[in-house]
Amino acid sequence: MHITMVASEMAFVAKVGGLADVVFGLSRELQLRGHHVEVVLPKYDCLWHEQIHGLRSVYDDLSVPWFDGAVHCSVFEGHVHGVPCYFIDPHSEDLFFNRGCFYGADDDAMRFAFFSRATMEFLYKTNRRPDVIHCHDWQTGLIPVLLYEMYAPLGMEQERVCYTIHNFKHQGGAGEQVLRATGLHRPEHFFHHDRLRDDVNPFGLNLMRGGIVYANFVTTVSPRHAEEVKHSEQGHGLRHILNTHAGKFGGVLNGVDYDSWNPEKDDLIPHHYSVDELAGKYGNKEALRDRLLLRKDAKPIVAYVGRLDSQKGVHLIRHTLFRTLERGGQFVLLGSSPDPAIDAEFQQLKVQFNDHPDVHLELAFDEKLAHLIYAGADMMVVPSIFEPCGLTQMIAMRYGTIPIVRAVGGLADTVFDKDYGHVDPQWRNGFVFHEADVQGLESALDRALGLFHDYPQDFRSLMQSAMRHDNSWNHPGQHYVNIYEHIRS
Repeated sequence: MHITMVASEMAFVAKVGGLADVVFGLSRELQLRGHHVEVVLPKYDCLWHEQIHGLRSVYDDLSVPWFDGAVHCSVFEGHVHGVPCYFIDPHSEDLFFNRGCFYGADDDAMRFAFFSRATMEFLYKTNRRPDVIHCHDWQTGLIPVLLYEMYAPLGMEQERVCYTIHNFKHQGGAGEQVLRATGLHRPEHFFHHDRLRDDVNPFGLNLMRGGIVYANFVTTVSPRHAEEVKHSEQGHGLRHILNTHAGKFGGVLNGVDYDSWNPEKDDLIPHHYSVDELAGKYGNKEALRDRLLLRKDAKPIVAYVGRLDSQKGVHLIRHTLFRTLERGGQFVLLGSSPDPAIDAEFQQLKVQFNDHPDVHLELAFDEKLAHLIYAGADMMVVPSIFEPCGLTQMIAMRYGTIPIVRAVGGLADTVFDKDYGHVDPQWRNGFVFHEADVQGLESALDRALGLFHDYPQDFRSLMQSAMRHDNSWNHPGQHYVNIYEHIRS
């Protein structure tokens, strides 16, 4: 199959969050399965060019209709760790992608509406006819709209669209101006409640809603989250349209890039190890203590790695610190917060525990330290209020670090409680709690710490069970191939 990925991010060249990892990881997996895959991205001025091999201009005269005129674009081609990519570079006074950042501008809806129109114009004018166009999040929600309303009558009637939603919170609110800019026009048509009209703002358009309505199949990043967004406020106003199109909506778990996250060959950790030879993990635990100046002791290390925001359950992360110390453990945190109030709270905690021999808070992000924490910690807490998929728990398992998670979204789909899991005991791989309160957290954390202290051999067996779980892109890759074949038929 010929698959064209269209996204606003991709790992190694333009990354803000997990979307970037998915676009690269899935593209690479599909390549390995023998499919022809290419990725279309904006040519931001802040791309990490050193990661692009052989970047060259391949189309210098792409004229993209925009309002009553056109914007001249150049298209560049390069390879990112073996994945072929096309970068669209508009020469416009609007400086769509020359902002020194990926997102955050007041005109983001217009910027990515232009990117969507430019992508379709590029495919059309270069006679590219992929079997499947796979687009991601609100930034590309107009792709299926443009395809079926504008380009199908021009000869692109065979192309099919898979649309993946990674984050329902950000939906791409826009006004009638987007219709005039992209040439869709007909506001009476697109402002219909069965198309793009926003349910919350009847005078606005919702680009994500357009993707849901017009795509041939819509996915989100775990089966549990697919149910949550249809039946709870996690759909952020899209529950009705998701249930209307439930027959073409489902969840596919993300995978983890096992080339980047592999304790057997990870260049960012001092000691390699495997599921059958765990000695290196204990070497990494000592290296982590040395790196963070923690007390050398026969204590478990409980860690948190990730953003500090309300979604992640910051009150439970904070409580984990105090409970871990009460139960004779050590606590390590790596992460930062975009929220000034949360940042101030954790800065205060950092000062409070600055000289504590069993605590280290690193309020930043450090890729090398993240790898060492995954490899050296004994347990990883992920107490999210909601979590569409989550990579932290899957990476932790890869390194034999036991996840302690709340049963939401992808966390519930990947972690099975050691004592109460509904799977065969040999496949249980962590500890799970249900309520987003300290009692729920303590119920799981205390059981994990108790197993570590009282039954070390059982804890070691649980580590090995976690490491044996295949959270690579292998299974998700096959699921997406099945979806592609389904919508092509």
